[in-house]
Amino acid sequence: MSRVQALDPLRFPLHGQRLIEASAGTGKTYTIALLYLRLVLGHGEAGTAFARALTPPEILVVTFTEAATQELRERIRARLDEAARVFAGEAEAAPGDVLAALRADFAPDRWPACAHRLRVAAQWMDEAAVATIHGWAWRMLREHAFDSGSLFRQTLQTDLAELQQRVLQDHWRRHYYPLAAPAAQMLLQCFAHPEALWKAVEPLLRREDALLQLQGNALAGDDDALAALHAAGAARQRADALEQAARAAWAAARADLERLWHAARPHLSGTSYRNKDDDAVFAGWLQALADWSAGAPAPKNIALFGLAGARLKKNQAPPAHPALQAIDAWLEAGEGIDIDALRARLAAQAAQALREGLAAEKLRRAELGFDDLLQQLDRALHGEGGAALAARIRAQFPLALIDEFQDTDPVQYRIFRRIYAVDGGERADRDRGLVMIGDPKQAIYGFRGADIRTYLRARRDVGDALYALDTNHRSTGAVVRAVNHVFLHAEAQPRAAFRFALDTGNPVPFVPVQARGRAEWLQIDGQPANALTLWSLEPPAGADKPRVGSAEYRSRMAEASASAVVHWLRGADAGRTGFVHGDSLQPLRPADIAVLVRSGSEADAVRTALNARGLRSVYLSDRASVFATPEAQDLLHWLRACAAPADEALLRSALATRLLCVPLAELARLREDELAWEALALRFRALRELWQRHGVLPMLHQLLHDFDLPARWLAEPGGERRLTNVLHLAEWLQRRAVELDGEHALLRALAERLAHPEGEEDILRLESDAALIKVVTIHKSKGLEYPLVVLPFISAWREVRSGKQETLGFHDDAADQRVLELDGQHTQARALAEEERLAEDLRLLYVALTRARHGLWLGLAPLAPGNAGKPQLHRSALGHVLAGGEPIDDLAGYRARLAALAAGCDDIALVPAPEPDDATWQAAPPPPVGPARQPQRAGHAPWWIASYSALVQQLGAAAAEPEDARQDQALEEAELADPADAPESPRAPAAGSWHAFPRGAEPGSFLHGLLEWCALQGFAHVVAQPQALRDLVARRCAVRGWEAWIDPLCDWVPRWLQLPLALPGHASPVALDGLAQYQTELEFWFPIHRADTRAIDALVTAHTFDAAPRPALANTRLAGMLKGFMDLVFEHEGRYWVADYKSNWLGADARAYDAAAMQQALLAHRYDVQYLLYVFALHRLLGARLPDYDYDRHVGGALYLFLRGAEADTRGVFATKPPRALIEALDTLFRHDAA
Repeated sequence: MSRVQALDPLRFPLHGQRLIEASAGTGKTYTIALLYLRLVLGHGEAGTAFARALTPPEILVVTFTEAATQELRERIRARLDEAARVFAGEAEAAPGDVLAALRADFAPDRWPACAHRLRVAAQWMDEAAVATIHGWAWRMLREHAFDSGSLFRQTLQTDLAELQQRVLQDHWRRHYYPLAAPAAQMLLQCFAHPEALWKAVEPLLRREDALLQLQGNALAGDDDALAALHAAGAARQRADALEQAARAAWAAARADLERLWHAARPHLSGTSYRNKDDDAVFAGWLQALADWSAGAPAPKNIALFGLAGARLKKNQAPPAHPALQAIDAWLEAGEGIDIDALRARLAAQAAQALREGLAAEKLRRAELGFDDLLQQLDRALHGEGGAALAARIRAQFPLALIDEFQDTDPVQYRIFRRIYAVDGGERADRDRGLVMIGDPKQAIYGFRGADIRTYLRARRDVGDALYALDTNHRSTGAVVRAVNHVFLHAEAQPRAAFRFALDTGNPVPFVPVQARGRAEWLQIDGQPANALTLWSLEPPAGADKPRVGSAEYRSRMAEASASAVVHWLRGADAGRTGFVHGDSLQPLRPADIAVLVRSGSEADAVRTALNARGLRSVYLSDRASVFATPEAQDLLHWLRACAAPADEALLRSALATRLLCVPLAELARLREDELAWEALALRFRALRELWQRHGVLPMLHQLLHDFDLPARWLAEPGGERRLTNVLHLAEWLQRRAVELDGEHALLRALAERLAHPEGEEDILRLESDAALIKVVTIHKSKGLEYPLVVLPFISAWREVRSGKQETLGFHDDAADQRVLELDGQHTQARALAEEERLAEDLRLLYVALTRARHGLWLGLAPLAPGNAGKPQLHRSALGHVLAGGEPIDDLAGYRARLAALAAGCDDIALVPAPEPDDATWQAAPPPPVGPARQPQRAGHAPWWIASYSALVQQLGAAAAEPEDARQDQALEEAELADPADAPESPRAPAAGSWHAFPRGAEPGSFLHGLLEWCALQGFAHVVAQPQALRDLVARRCAVRGWEAWIDPLCDWVPRWLQLPLALPGHASPVALDGLAQYQTELEFWFPIHRADTRAIDALVTAHTFDAAPRPALANTRLAGMLKGFMDLVFEHEGRYWVADYKSNWLGADARAYDAAAMQQALLAHRYDVQYLLYVFALHRLLGARLPDYDYDRHVGGALYLFLRGAEADTRGVFATKPPRALIEALDTLFRHDAA
């Protein structure tokens, strides 16, 4: 066996393939976060450090649920922040924390750089590669589509049930519809309908890697079950013919045959023919045979009335008759038909066909399920080009940390080993690493496909690179000692604690952990509480059998547990029970208590007992579906009534549901009172109208309030659960309604989910986050901790189902492979499956016992299921702890075993189970609510994102900011006056001229889009090759009905691009097609702490156009960001300019575009504010980019290009530059942070 090393988190080698075994409560997440810190810092000595420091996107952290990924991400982020403060000297490491030692490993002059790197990593955690295994595989298939051979566009389907049913039905039609009648009859004996076939096939589809066997023999991959079905049909046809012949022979000679059997009656074997001497019984047998000969089903004992089956006393010959030989021939023909074997072979063949059909259909639809993600990535990694794909993924994620590795499966391990292992060896270089972290003692998710053998295979693969966390940080020292004692007692049994011990060794040993302990301790009734209490429940005095039945055990232990909790809470109210820390006592609260169960029925039993005593509780399970609740059924009745309010039957069904709970007297009154019934029907009609107008969710909310249901439910026991379920279902209905067409489609979708209630999104939600007692399944409790844990039903167990049609799963150690036995009554397979069930129950027991911080209470009994007369406790996990599988079949043995378990540990108490009583507990009323608190200062100014368009559009309230350049242009064009408000001209524009081109927001955006396209293509390129421009103009005009403007526009655009632009301060003009450096649609953002639009308006007016009058900006406060998009920014002769295209119509000809008219348009539309903001943004940009920046020297100003004025003397160009004083004043205003 591999040697296990104690883990030193600061000296742990951060490369190669390594396995960390983390027992419950030993700080697994803490260790992961610390290893992450070391990887970010590049920490470690020679031989332990990774090849280089890594960043969060390079460190792959994999766990198995979305909730766990979020928690892990936040824990790592918090740890990075904490370490950054320690390295920066802003905080001291907590006592006992290794951060101080980590910092000491770096020279002091490196601490600031380490702090900076840690802070950057913490800020980077949103992009960190922390993911579920399926989420990461999905990302890899998309990012490496070429290397993995994946489709570029695929859809991940979270629920494949509908597709699976479609493929199943297609298989049924294609293979079974053409069957001849005899074969079809045999099929129906195997599977009465497609759902029966699916029940048999589903477990086979879940374990594709399993070996299928029937009665201990492997099923051949090429087994032709359909041929066997035809053969069985033919055999059945022959047997039916022989049965008819036997019937006819008996009917023809009935009297003779009855005399013959009466004569043989004294010689018949009494063992086979029980009660043969009873005349009524014997006459009944003969009458059943007569009925059979007339066509009735054959009696069960008909074989005893054939020649071969007759059983007589010694030396007596059976009666001879052709009819008896006919019976023998018929029965012999039927013996060759093994229905159970045929059923299994058909299921195996159907599973393979469905697997192939699902794959083909998913490929056709470009869809994937969760399992497909892993299988497709695995195939890609092990196929042609797999080495290259592994190298690419390894370059992307040089190191992987795999959390909860005990819950992995063979495919997942194969994927990671292919990526990170080298040539089958453990490791090669320091530039890659695979660190697996888990605990085989907590491998409890076999029903989800997790395989503990995969963990054990990895354990063998790492060799001596095996480490362990050996200190419990969760529980008190007493709890740790008690749990250690229990499992050391189990470890002394022949198969050890977890039933993995063999002659060759024990790969899953129990190794006791040390305890860090806790500062506080539990006190009950003024005395220190035992860490682990064994409640022994024995049969009542005078019971005729030395055992406790399952129903009695559940009922009595639920009542005893509830009474004990009441006693504890009453002691807390009296100041005698709680957690002692120093000299203070923190009273015990209901929220400190968790009751762990295995099933919903156990939860119901204990919650009922708690509720009867006034104790409220919440139930947490990871398997219960909201669609399997009574509320879902009732909601379907509601919706049917709302969808058809004129249907009296549907409406009465809705009123009779448990949710509406209309009293019987009221239902009877409605039957007689027509006016009241009509009023009720009108209410449901109004609900239907609400559904049709606003959706199903508002309708259901209205229904709840119309009938005052929330208040009524919350006043009743279980009301919170009921309301939570209804709201959960209402949200699901609203989501589905978006995807479906009409009310009836939604009703069908809900009915289908009620028939098949499985699904991850349908798990019951927590009904309350109040401080209540928690009733939790053991599976759900994994990873959680509670101050007090009660396990009232821990002696119970659930046997493996062993019906003939069940599938038994187990691991074949010789072949090291998963096996599915299709005969549920196969003795050897059942024994192996039971062994695996018991081993997993032991791991569940370990998980349950390690949830508690301060105290555990276990309910034990000499339990016997059904009518068993003796205890069967040895078949449970606790029975294995007590006796290692040896029978405990009497009370004396039961008591002795319990005493032996408790002996030698002072932290374990063995006491009788508490006697139930009727005492109740009521929480203290909350303090009265005082008056509402008033804020002492004014609230913050609203933070918003402003833009030029918002400033000129909005009237006292923030307008929506533009999301992109196109929206910004549309908002600006929309701000222009309607064409009807444009200046009137006595002259009509010349047809086909620029001035006759349509006016308004849409034409303006159209022209702007053309010029933006020209800039992206290159102004000079468009002029040189005009055909592309013509194609674009033709397409865009065609969709607007502007075909007449195609030729004019193709003429105008090149002329605009070649138009000489006179720039103040430059000797020669420049045209757009002559620009060497420019940027189109340059986006800018800058912060504004506090700024009033009136102050901005005053500055602009005072510094531009000699304070000429202009419309005032609406009064508002800017606080947040200001953004915008500049049409064109270009550089010419060392100066930078902002250009803006304008399509404003100023008049019917070129004379309307003189300098005065353009200035007036500028002021009317407040373009002065626009160019000021644009030039200011340019000023900020150049100041950040140019080392010798000077506003006067580097900024040219703003150009407004009035496109319709290109033929005017001004060329439609208006150039201006805000004075430096205005720019500096605006900069001061925007930076000012008002108190």
